[in-house]
Amino acid sequence: MYNLLISITQQIIKLAALFNAKAKLWRDGQVSLLKQIEQKVTKNESTIWFHAASLGEFEQGRPVIEAIKAKYSTYKIVLTFFSPSGYEVRKNYQGADYVFYLPIDTYQNAKQFIELINPKFVVFIKYEFWKNYLHLLRSKNIPIYLISAIFSNNQLFFKSYGFWYRKVLGYFSHIFVQDEESELLLKKINITNVSIAGDTRFDRVFEIAQSVKSFPIVEAFAKNSRVLIVGSSWQADEEILFEHLNNAAPKVKYIIAPHEVHTSNIERIVKSIEAKVVRYSQAEINTVAENDVLVIDNIGMLSSLYQYGSIAYIGGGFGVGIHNILEAATFGMPVIFGTNYKRFKEAVELVKLGAAFSIADVFEFADLFDKLITDEQYLKQTGQHAQQFVSDNKGATQKIMAYLKL
Repeated sequence: MYNLLISITQQIIKLAALFNAKAKLWRDGQVSLLKQIEQKVTKNESTIWFHAASLGEFEQGRPVIEAIKAKYSTYKIVLTFFSPSGYEVRKNYQGADYVFYLPIDTYQNAKQFIELINPKFVVFIKYEFWKNYLHLLRSKNIPIYLISAIFSNNQLFFKSYGFWYRKVLGYFSHIFVQDEESELLLKKINITNVSIAGDTRFDRVFEIAQSVKSFPIVEAFAKNSRVLIVGSSWQADEEILFEHLNNAAPKVKYIIAPHEVHTSNIERIVKSIEAKVVRYSQAEINTVAENDVLVIDNIGMLSSLYQYGSIAYIGGGFGVGIHNILEAATFGMPVIFGTNYKRFKEAVELVKLGAAFSIADVFEFADLFDKLITDEQYLKQTGQHAQQFVSDNKGATQKIMAYLKL
């Protein structure tokens, strides 16, 4: 059944590649993939293999990857991605010796890949449970770890009809979960090799805050001004923000780093703004401060941009779910997002603390925004709560590293 589902999924993605750019990247990335891996990896060298579904999971696992690299410097690090949005951005990541797409999970692919990379142990980040890979690794007595995992009742493992898939959890040597609820769920189905370590994302965003990059143009734009940082925004987010921006004199400056930075989307954003706006790629350091809005038209800057902000708005809350809010929180600012956030534990916790806020429309945004920028003490207090939340929850990497030993 599983292998049939894998085959069907592969064909669906290949069909989608005819009209979807992301699917095309994945399809093209799978062409002669094992042959490329065979040519690049030195035969019989010892490796440690990390797998991340996409970019978010990579960033989550990055502190552990880098700690392992430092501790076991004689071993090569193999990093795989399932999604093009992870692989294409991090294919030149210097912390790994090899970065590949994950060959699709057929028995033959899994067997050949494992033989080629010869891992001493394997770390899966947060989720993705590829049955053939896990089964073969276990059969070869290669330790497999799952880190920063989080489980919920609605997953297949915990359904009465999911017993056939539940077995894959037993292949893991140890599972490091984010919270007590996940631990209890696993123990209810007799998965006992589990411990609560927390979420390594807290360690990652804390590291980012300690070693931010500086951007002279952004610094000149933001100097002596309150700034709203809009991170990973989608059109539904921008429609609310721009309606508020266009119907009143700007009370703060805006830095907008949209989720999609292709030319047509950047042009749409610029045309939607009635205030003075400039693209980052066209800004000049001597005149950028004359503008009210700075649009970031590249990728890779966002995590360091938050250092210039007073308030953050994080996109995705009117779609599949909010993007990374911890990157903003660690800089000590309140965070705003849309209504689809309840699947994200950190968002729920920050809302409870009064450090994050969910808005449904432009009216709710306007009320909240005006309160934050007119009440200095309230703005400061909410930011402090956000920053303290990150500080209180870091340390997962240290707990995991105490267990991972060769």
